[in-house]
Formats: sequence, structure tokens, C-alpha cells
Amino acid sequence: MPGNSFGSLFRITTFGESHGPAIGCVIDGCPPNIDLDLTAVQRWLTRRRPGQSKLVTPRDEKDHVQALSGLDEETGKTLGTPICLVVHNTDQRSSSYGDWHHIYRPSHADYGYDARYGIRAWQGGGRSSARETIGRVAAGALAEQILHQQFPKLRICAWVHQVHDHSIPEEAAETAVYTREQADAHPTRCPHPETATAIETAILAAKSSGDSLGGIIRLAIHGFPAGYGDPVFDKLEALLAQAMLSIPACKGFDVGSGFGGACAMNGISHNDPFQWQDGELKTTSNRSGGIQGGISNGMPITCTMAFKPTATVLVPQDSADDQGNNVTLQAKGRHDPCVLPRAVPIVEAMAALVLCDALMKRSGQNI
Repeated sequence: MPGNSFGSLFRITTFGESHGPAIGCVIDGCPPNIDLDLTAVQRWLTRRRPGQSKLVTPRDEKDHVQALSGLDEETGKTLGTPICLVVHNTDQRSSSYGDWHHIYRPSHADYGYDARYGIRAWQGGGRSSARETIGRVAAGALAEQILHQQFPKLRICAWVHQVHDHSIPEEAAETAVYTREQADAHPTRCPHPETATAIETAILAAKSSGDSLGGIIRLAIHGFPAGYGDPVFDKLEALLAQAMLSIPACKGFDVGSGFGGACAMNGISHNDPFQWQDGELKTTSNRSGGIQGGISNGMPITCTMAFKPTATVLVPQDSADDQGNNVTLQAKGRHDPCVLPRAVPIVEAMAALVLCDALMKRSGQNI
């Protein structure tokens, strides 16, 4: 089955290519009578859009969203039928790829696409471009609205923790509870001011030399109750891992204490003891990251994602073409020197999609 859809009961299908006329998503299984706030969806897309700062690609897209179906025209409420959200591309420059469209770009999806389909959209990478994530972010913005109606205290927040060798100090990272507003206050989307300044300097230096940088995004979800997820193949952390690793450039995922806790601690020190607090069952530590046995336990869900440096760099590289020749590639065009600032809302959107689907698996479409 083609891998353009995500979710079970709350299911999205994204469509469109990077340099095609439009891009977007179809959401199937959305509950009826939800007050869909398209202004809030637009805010999410604006956080993801290119051209928003000197740290990202200068491609000038406003990413205005339009709803084509699934809403009552008078009230704006969802009908319970498929919702189509679309964004039109307005600043494509396919000519930037014309001179070297026959060359397989290092660490891109070009060769894999040819091997899989025998054809590829070389203009901007087609479906393998991060521009595909517009549909995910639009759908995730709707999913968060549904979640907030059920769980008013829910807060989904991601932020840039590290770029290259600049990271938030561990003493601050362990105690801080960051908000989306704090992350968005700086164009790096790092909520720690001193680290944000260092990251900005590093990204601009990489950009000026035609290079790129990778790093780490952290995610914290507060206010999601216990009892959601499944105990075997559809464990909540497994679905979150699939969601995050499906984001372009994401190469690593862990939950809770992650690799460090699994490798460096023993069972006695790693376990999270239960304790009743004001009539609620909680744990006195949270090394499980809010998920135990594949099911949420009511504690904050915490995840960490590693993103690789952007594959397109503006210096000559050894490569090969589709005619059997070894060649030198000199890439050009408009690219993010670091994907992490714009990946933050994508991480949040994918988390919202997983949680909304988990909600509906337990409650059904008429929540």
C-alpha cells in the first residue's frame, strides 16, 4: 500500500510535490461538530513556512491555507466527512535543478526514488522534499484543536535543544518546562537565550561557507491522561517513533531516559516509583517518559529526536549520474542551512496526530 497516509481512525493523506501547483492533505475520520479554527491552522503553517528568517531558506512562500471540503459553510463546523486542506505553491524555481537533474545528489532520496519507481520528480525533490510536511502541519493543527476540546490542559511543545556542538546546559534542560511561546521567541526556536545566540552564530557561519548543521529537538507533552495507546504493536512510543522518523532528516528517536538510561542505569535506579498525590496516581520520577507498556501513564510524555545536517551543501561534491558516470556535483538553489528551526512545528504536528488517533481508538469518531 502506498505510504502517503498516516493514522488509523484519524487518518491523513498528504498530496503534492515541492514544485507542483499545490500541496496539502485530506483528513478522514475527523469528528463532526468541531469548530475548526482555520486561523489557528494558518499560525501553525506560518511557523513552518520558508523565508521567515535569515536562518532558513529564502524561498518566498506565504503558505496560505484553504479548506476545500468537510466544513459547514455557515458555521465552520466539521461535518464528519473528509476535510481537504490545500496550499498553493507560488515561488517554485525548477530551473535551479535543470542543469544537474540527472545527477544523484549525495544523501538525498534521488537514487532511492529511481530504484523504487523508475521515475522521480527531480524539481525540488518532489514528494521527498520537506515541503510535503505542509499537509502534516495543517492536519496536526486540526488534531490539536480536537485534543484541546477533550483535554483543556494539554500542552504540546517542541524546541531546539542542540545544533552541532551548542546545546542547552543539562542543568537547565533537566528542570525547565518550556512553552511554545518561549521556543518561538527566537528564530532558532531554542528557548535558552545564551544557547540560542550561539546556535544562530553557528548556523549563519555554516550558511556563509555553503555548509549545513544538524542537531537535536526535544518534545514534551503535558496534560495527556493515562490509558491511551496499545500494549503490543501499536505502543504509543512506537507510533511516536514512526511519526518522528517519517519527518525528513530525522535520523534518531528516543523516549524518556532513552539510550542513556537504558545503557547506563540499573533496574533499581531506573524504575519510576508510584505515589498517590492529591488523589492522583503519579510517579516520583519520569524515566519512562510518560509511557509504560505502550500506554500513557499520565506523566509528561518526553521524546528526543536527532536531525541530520541538510543534505544540500553549496560546495563541489563527488557523485554519480544516471548514465553510469562518476561526476562532480556543484549544487545551487535555496535550502535551509539547518532544518531544526522549521522542524519544531512539524514535530508538534506529528505528536498531535498520534495522540488524536489514540484518543479516537479508545473513544470512536463521535468523541
